[in-house]
Amino acid sequence: MVYHNLKALIKGIRACKTVADERALIQQESAAIRASFREEDSFQRHNNIAKLLYIHMLGSPAHFGQIECLKLVASPRFSDKRLGYLGIMLLLDENQEVLTLVTNSLKNDMNHSNMYAVGLALCTFANIASEEMSRDLANEIEKLLGSSNTYIRKKAALCALRVVKKVPDIADHFTAKAKNLLTDRNHGVLLTAITLVTEMCQIDDAILNEFRTAVPLLVRNLKSLVTTGYSPEHDVSGITDPFLQVKILRLLRMLGRGDEQASETMNDILAQVATNTDSSKNVGNAILYETVLTVLEIEADTGLRVMAINILGKFLSNKDNNIRYVALNTLNKVVSMDTNAVQRHRNIILDCLRDGDISIRRRALELSYALINEQNVRILIRELLAFLEVADDEFKLGLTTQICLAAERFAPNKRWHIDTVLRVLKLAGNFVREEILSAFIRLVAHTPELQAYTSSKLYLALKSDISQESLTLAATWILGEYSEVILQGGIVDDDQTIVITDKDLIDLILSILDSPYANYLVRQFVLAAVTKIAARSTTSVPEQDRIAEVLAKYTTSPELELQQRAVEFASLFSLGETRIGVLEQMPPPELKATVMGVVSERKPVGSTKGKEADLLGDEVPSTPGGSVSSQPAATAQSNQDLLAEIFGSSSTTNSSSPPPAAPQQKSTVDDILGLFGSSGVHTTTSPPIPPQSAAPPSFPSTPATAFAPSQAISTPTAPVPPQQQRPAYSAYDKNDLKITLTPQTSPTKPGVVMILARFQVAGSEAATGLSFQAAVPKSQQLQMLPMSNPTINPGSVETQQMRVVAPAGSNVRLRLRIAFTIAGQAHQDQVDFNGFPPGLTGAPS
Repeated sequence: MVYHNLKALIKGIRACKTVADERALIQQESAAIRASFREEDSFQRHNNIAKLLYIHMLGSPAHFGQIECLKLVASPRFSDKRLGYLGIMLLLDENQEVLTLVTNSLKNDMNHSNMYAVGLALCTFANIASEEMSRDLANEIEKLLGSSNTYIRKKAALCALRVVKKVPDIADHFTAKAKNLLTDRNHGVLLTAITLVTEMCQIDDAILNEFRTAVPLLVRNLKSLVTTGYSPEHDVSGITDPFLQVKILRLLRMLGRGDEQASETMNDILAQVATNTDSSKNVGNAILYETVLTVLEIEADTGLRVMAINILGKFLSNKDNNIRYVALNTLNKVVSMDTNAVQRHRNIILDCLRDGDISIRRRALELSYALINEQNVRILIRELLAFLEVADDEFKLGLTTQICLAAERFAPNKRWHIDTVLRVLKLAGNFVREEILSAFIRLVAHTPELQAYTSSKLYLALKSDISQESLTLAATWILGEYSEVILQGGIVDDDQTIVITDKDLIDLILSILDSPYANYLVRQFVLAAVTKIAARSTTSVPEQDRIAEVLAKYTTSPELELQQRAVEFASLFSLGETRIGVLEQMPPPELKATVMGVVSERKPVGSTKGKEADLLGDEVPSTPGGSVSSQPAATAQSNQDLLAEIFGSSSTTNSSSPPPAAPQQKSTVDDILGLFGSSGVHTTTSPPIPPQSAAPPSFPSTPATAFAPSQAISTPTAPVPPQQQRPAYSAYDKNDLKITLTPQTSPTKPGVVMILARFQVAGSEAATGLSFQAAVPKSQQLQMLPMSNPTINPGSVETQQMRVVAPAGSNVRLRLRIAFTIAGQAHQDQVDFNGFPPGLTGAPS
C-alpha cells in the first residue's frame, strides 16, 4: 500500500503490531519513494521528502533522497525551500561530496529578497558548513553582518562563528563588523555578537588586544542590564536577560586577564553586579558565580577579591548541593591566592565535612588541607581526626597522610605531634602509608625525652587493639627498641605508673603472632623485636630461652624472608657478647622531611621549600649529631657515598659512636672503595637504612650482578691517582626525557669503567615510575647501584651509578631499556649505545 502523504504514513506505521511489520512497511514505502524519484514526479516530491525524513528519524536509510532535497531548495516556493533545507541538514554532513552542490544554492538564497529565505540559508550554513564552504561564502556572511534586518544580523553572526571555528586564519575579516554589532540594541544580536567575539579572542591574541578597547562599551551594556527595571520581554525570575549578562561577564574576564587598565575599567560594574544581584534565585546565583570568576581572574582590587570570596562563602550555606559544590570547587582554586579571606569561612567549610553528599565532603576535605597553618593546626587537626572516625574507607588513606604531614610541618611541639600520629594509628592504622610510619619512628628515635611516654601509649594501645596494622608495626618496633625504658620505669597511664615484667612485654608481643591480623611483615617485626628484647640485660633467662624456641620454630617457615630472619636471629644467640653488640639500641636515623606525591585530586602535599626541615618543619642546625642531608638538584653522590650507603655506613662522624680503635683497621666498605680508586676513609656505623629497591634487573643474556662484600679486595698501599672524568655523552633524548652517561676511568684499574647516568626532564611535567635497565655483551660484566629517585621533577637531576668490567682494549657497549610515564602517558624504549670513545678500558696487555 502506498501512502500519499506524511499523515497517512504515520498512521500506517502506528497501526503495525510488530517490529517486523513496521520494518516491512518502511521498506515497501522506501521502494515506492525511490520509484517516484526515478519518474521525476515533481508534484509528489514534497510529500516524498517529508515521508523520507520521518523514515530517517525512525533510523532507516534515507540517503537516496539527498539530490531530491537539492531540487526542493531550487524551487521558488518557500515551503519547498524550508523542507529542502531541513532535509539537507538531516541527511548531509560536512564530509559529503554532495555538499559542493549546496554552496551555490546557499549563495543565491543569501541574496534573496525574502528575509526568511535568507534565514533558511544561514541556518543551514551554520549547521553543515565545511572548511571549503566556509571559505567560499565568508564574504557573503561578512556582508550580511551589516544588514539592516536584526533577524538576519543575528543569524549571520552565528554563521560567522561557524566560519571562525572552521577557518581560524580568516577570523580577522570579521573584526570590524563584530565591533559594530557590540553597539546593537537588540539583545539577540548582542548575545550572538559577544559569542562571536569571545571565540575570536580565544583564537588570536592580536584580536584579543584589539577588542580590549571595547571594554567600556561592554561595561556600559552590562550596566544598562543591571539598572534596567522590569522588562517583560527579557525578564527571568526578576532579572533582566541573565544569559546576556553571563556572556558579557565571560568576555570581560577574558579581556581583563593580565591587563590592569581594562581591569580598572570594569572594577566598579563588577562590584555593582555583586551587590545588586538577588541571590535568592538560581538565576541570580549563576550571575554571581560568573562575577566571582571574573573578579578572581582579572587584575582586580584586593577589596573586590575579598568580596568575591565572601560570595562563595555565602554559597556554602545554600541548601542546593550543586551551589555548595561549585563554591567549594572554586575556593579550592583560589585558596592559594588569598588564604586569609578563605580562612574566614573555615567553620562552614568544616561543617561541609558532615554533608550527606560524598562529592561535597571530598571537596571540603581538600579545602581543609589547604587551610592548615601554624595558627589553626590544633583546631583543624582535631576536626579532621573527628572526621576520620566516621569517614568512608576511600577517604582514609589520603586523610591519614594529610593529617600526619600537617602535623609534621606545623606541630607546636613534639608531644602534640606524637599524640596526633598515635591517634591516627589507633583510628585508621590499616590506612597509613609506609612513609608516614617511617617518619613517626624517626621522630620517636630523635626524641629521647618522650620515648618512655610513647612506649607506654603504644603498649596500652597494642593491648587493646591489634587489628590496626600500622599501629601494630609501630608498637612492635618501638617496644622492641626501647624495652629497657618501660621495663625499668613502668607504664605511665593517667598519672599512675604500672610496673610490668619482661614476661608481660614478651607475652604481648608474641600474642600478635597468633592473631588473624598477623601478616608476613608483622611477623618479621615481631621476630626482630623479641630478638632485641632478648639481648637486653633486663631479660630473664627463661624468657630468653622462650624467645630462642620461637625463633627455632620459624627457621622452617615456608615464608622465605621470615625463615631467613629466624635463622639469622637464632644464630646470634650462640655468639654471646657479640649478640649484645649487634642487637644494641640503634642510633637515631637521619632526619629528613617526608615528601609525598599526590594523595588527593591535584593536591601536592608535604613539600618543603626554601630550607632544610626536620620532622616538625623547623630548621635543623648542622651539628655533628643531627645533620640533615638535602636532596641534590644537579650533583651526584660520589662513589664513596653511594657504597657507604649500601653497606650501612656514613661519611659523617656520629657523636654517639666510639672513636676508631686503630687507624690501620679497614672496613669492608673501605676495601670495596679501593676498587674505584678512592682512599680508605674510616666511616662510623650509622643506623641501618630501610631496604631499598634492588638494582634494575639486567636483560637475560647479561651477567650483571649487584655489589656484594664478597667482591672486596685489599686497598693498595701506594697512593691511588684520582679517576679521570670524561665529558657526558647523550644516550637518550626523547619524549621530554634526557639521559646522559659520564664515564670515569683510573689508570691503575684498566678495564674498569665507572658510569654515572643522569636523568632530566625537558618539559614542565614530572616523569614518574622510571625504570632504567642496562645490558652489556657477554664478554663484559655490569653492576648497578639503585637509582636516586624514580621520579624526575622538572629542574632536578636524578642519578644512577654503574660499573662495567671489560677486557682491556675493548669498547664499552650498552643496551638500554627505558620505561617511564610523563603527563599520564606511558613510554617504553630500547636503545643501543656505543658512543664512548675507543680506548676507554685501556690498552690490551
